[in-house]
Amino acid sequence: MIRGSKRKAGARYPSGKRTREATERDVLSTAIDARRRHFGVTLKEARDERLGTSLGRLAFKGVISDSQYQAGIKFAELHYRFTSMFGLPQPNPQSASNLLINEGVFGSSPSEATIDAIERVRMRYDTVRSALEECDREQRYAVGRQPSRLIYQVVCLDCEVDEQREGDIGSLRIALNALARIFKLQV
Repeated sequence: MIRGSKRKAGARYPSGKRTREATERDVLSTAIDARRRHFGVTLKEARDERLGTSLGRLAFKGVISDSQYQAGIKFAELHYRFTSMFGLPQPNPQSASNLLINEGVFGSSPSEATIDAIERVRMRYDTVRSALEECDREQRYAVGRQPSRLIYQVVCLDCEVDEQREGDIGSLRIALNALARIFKLQV
């Protein structure tokens, strides 16, 4: 009698190990099923990549516009490049071993950034930070969290926004609009 669970269907290598495609398909189907159950969406909607992040879920629900969503994505990319170039810690490291490998302890980075590239990223990040600080000054008496803090929490830390909390969605929209203007996206 064979012990263990029933053998999963799918393509296999001659050794009996499942192929990478079959394994990835299983993982993807598990994630899609979880999204369907958790967010109460259809199978087709569960395949939408926006459901993978808190900012994307706000765009999926229509709370923020597509240009605001794109501005948030561009900010996330800029923040990642800035922290990587200057050796700052990432907000959500995947694992200690991943950090060691990605930060060049066990391997080397594929290409070193030039001084010009570093300066361009620093100037761009300073422009974005100045715009977010301006939003904070304009909204200092408003109800809710500061726009710059809210952007960082939603985009970089992937924290959920309480849509019922007064002022947070408005502050988030104000900050995303400021970012959209900087990144020259349609507002």
